[in-house]
Amino acid sequence: QVQLVESGGGLVLAGGSLRLSCVASGRNIFGIYDMGWYRQAPGKQRELVATITNGGATNYADSVKGRFSISRDNAKNTVYLQMNTLKPEDTAVYYCNAEITLFSVLRDKPTDPRDYWGQGTQVTVSS
Repeated sequence: QVQLVESGGGLVLAGGSLRLSCVASGRNIFGIYDMGWYRQAPGKQRELVATITNGGATNYADSVKGRFSISRDNAKNTVYLQMNTLKPEDTAVYYCNAEITLFSVLRDKPTDPRDYWGQGTQVTVSS
């Protein structure tokens, strides 16, 4: 089974910074493609924050451009989200997402890629 485990959330004052981390682990991970961060505020739908390909190409929601930075360490199966100049409206549960293929020992080949999600980490920004 694949697990995505986030860390780094917490309570911060407006204008402050936080760095989120997410590690993917599991048996037979063959490849990790796009990785990303999403967030869900109370009463709202989950929304994209930022994504990064395994080649390093990035994409950001307009609301976080210039303040947040996504990066990854492929050797550690880890994706990061550096969040600067935080605002109260950034308050949400942040979820890690990764597109992962496994190696099927039974079929002796990789599986089709599928999305995996972390359990979420709370980020609260107070004014």
